[in-house]
Amino acid sequence: MSKKIKVGVIGVGNCFAGLVQGIEYYKRNKNKKIVGLMHWRVGPYNFDDVEFSSAFDVGKNKVGERLDKAIFASPNMVNWVKLPKINVIVKEAPILDGVGMYVANKINPVKNPIPLERLEREIEKEIKKTGTEIMINYLPVGSQKATEFWAALALKTKCAFINCLPVFIASDKTWIKKFEQKRLPIIGDDIKSQIGATIVHRVLARLCSERGARIDRTYQINVGGNTDFLNMKEQERLESKKISKTEAVISQLNEKISPENIYIGPSDFIPFLGNKKLAFIRIEGRMFADIPFSIELRLDVDDKANSAGIAIDAIRLAKLALDRKIGGPLISASAYLMKHPLQQFTDEKAREMVEEFISGKRER
Repeated sequence: MSKKIKVGVIGVGNCFAGLVQGIEYYKRNKNKKIVGLMHWRVGPYNFDDVEFSSAFDVGKNKVGERLDKAIFASPNMVNWVKLPKINVIVKEAPILDGVGMYVANKINPVKNPIPLERLEREIEKEIKKTGTEIMINYLPVGSQKATEFWAALALKTKCAFINCLPVFIASDKTWIKKFEQKRLPIIGDDIKSQIGATIVHRVLARLCSERGARIDRTYQINVGGNTDFLNMKEQERLESKKISKTEAVISQLNEKISPENIYIGPSDFIPFLGNKKLAFIRIEGRMFADIPFSIELRLDVDDKANSAGIAIDAIRLAKLALDRKIGGPLISASAYLMKHPLQQFTDEKAREMVEEFISGKRER
């Protein structure tokens, strides 16, 4: 039996709730092996070798609660399966810039938070005490200072770091150097959903380029009803998100599109959609003999299943890198699983690279 992978979560929200409940679902339905998992095994690690050893949040209704209860606390919406008892108590995290103005009354942060220096010491102690070896960052979009706090803490506690949001850590040369020096792996930035708007848009854009067509204009509009979309109503928090999503698509084109002819980004919050995400994609271009064509697509997905289907592989790939004492960005995993990696590749090539990494034929 393989060793458990001890993971600490930063942000006990909907994305994490989907990951925990999804793992439990597969444990109970092992006949579902071929449905929904990109890898049943990654090297020696099964999907159920992931063990959540520590958890951190700012919500007063989650801090101090047992983890299996906290993931069902408001404003979380994921409720797929009942969970067995998880003997992990959610600890307080620093707020910093992690709570936007539109979600403050939904999250209800801890009143009278612990002073930052003391809190940092307590978090460090918790990580070490629980044997946590990988930290996965599920903070809200726009949490620049908070993400940098946790990246620094991962370095301090000798943890691998998986950055699921568009704050540039794994694609930033300064942070890369720090993780390389500590020989700690990092995967990021900004998680690319299993079957999401970005991956679908990328594939369509690549298809057009490879078939000799020219894309003149394109857009991707996303709406949803959970706190992620409510948080993204605050435009100031979206700069890196828009960069991440846009670069993920235009990196697949042989000829670039002028900025005024491309729009990719979150657009609005529609409460009754809940965890459902709707994406509207349009591509306009020219094919043989300059004859115009257009593609319109509507994608309807569960936003949290989309995230969890990627995170379950990212964790195990990070563990393989720890086992092999590889520090710095995992080029293959980041290119395949994230929107804004250090280096962009086609998804087909990135998948091939991941398989080579798993088999030991590629260093990173």
